[in-house]
Amino acid sequence: MDFNIIRVARAVINVKNLERSRAFYVDALGFIETESDDQHIYLRGLEEHTHHSLVLKKSETPGVHALGYKVQKEEDLDKLDQLFQSKGLKTKWLEAGTQHAVRRALHVHDVSGMPIEFFCQMDRAERMLQRYDQYKGARIQRIDHVNCAVPDVEKAYNFFIKELGFACSEYTATEDDRIWAAWLHRKPSVHDQAFMNGPGPRLHHIAFWLPDPLALIHCCDVLASLGYAANIERGPGRHGLSNAFFLYLRDPDGYRIELYNGDYLTSDPDFEPIRWDLNDPRRQTFWGSKAPDSWFNETSPFLDIETGEEIQVSAPTLAQRKPEFML
Repeated sequence: MDFNIIRVARAVINVKNLERSRAFYVDALGFIETESDDQHIYLRGLEEHTHHSLVLKKSETPGVHALGYKVQKEEDLDKLDQLFQSKGLKTKWLEAGTQHAVRRALHVHDVSGMPIEFFCQMDRAERMLQRYDQYKGARIQRIDHVNCAVPDVEKAYNFFIKELGFACSEYTATEDDRIWAAWLHRKPSVHDQAFMNGPGPRLHHIAFWLPDPLALIHCCDVLASLGYAANIERGPGRHGLSNAFFLYLRDPDGYRIELYNGDYLTSDPDFEPIRWDLNDPRRQTFWGSKAPDSWFNETSPFLDIETGEEIQVSAPTLAQRKPEFML
């Protein structure tokens, strides 16, 4: 590849009420509020040295503006623009000064229609890793990955592997070896980007890394004590895929947030992807309670990078299965 995508780095989502969202993300989960105004809240984890990894944008219309990836060099942005244009995919430049804290950025739609952002530079912020006096709630450390429902996982998989330089850590396959779901990465962990089979493109969840499994348990106690017990959708438990300890929450606007810890290193060049059979229940729940139907059936809309309108979804190319057999 002539460019270097480093990692998933941020997400930008619409929320209806900033104060309600602040109470959930800052007071309950423990995000650091870097900055805010009457239209935005910029949040980061304790480990992060950049201005933010999550932007909450005030709007009456729900939706995800972009999933942001950091690249190594400014010229990588121009090369990515050329790639997406050569594929006939929509691109849009946001020059420095048009969005807060992020310098020049490229917004695109990928082969599934997802809005993706690439940027190189973001304003810096104080790294709070050893400010233990600031640790509260879930003790959020950093953004880890995003998971999206797309109608053709193999198409998305091939584009990210062959065109964008991602690698696969694990995948789920049907009996005839069709890819049902895939975990792809640029940083040396299990994933930055996951794809699951379903009507899409839609966002399934944004995941944040926690320092240890106890932080997930502590977060449950904090959420319950603040009246958010009903926001706990699934877990805690352990995935077979990724080996991660997990907890899934729904924020006040319905977005799904995963709190995540315990995956493994994938940096060795001879690492081979792990295949899971679609009928193996251990892949989604190694131990713990089964996922509710909402976890399979409810996702969040993406917004068009030009119009801001909700992107229409397409039906999956592989037939849907009963929830207990899905990702």
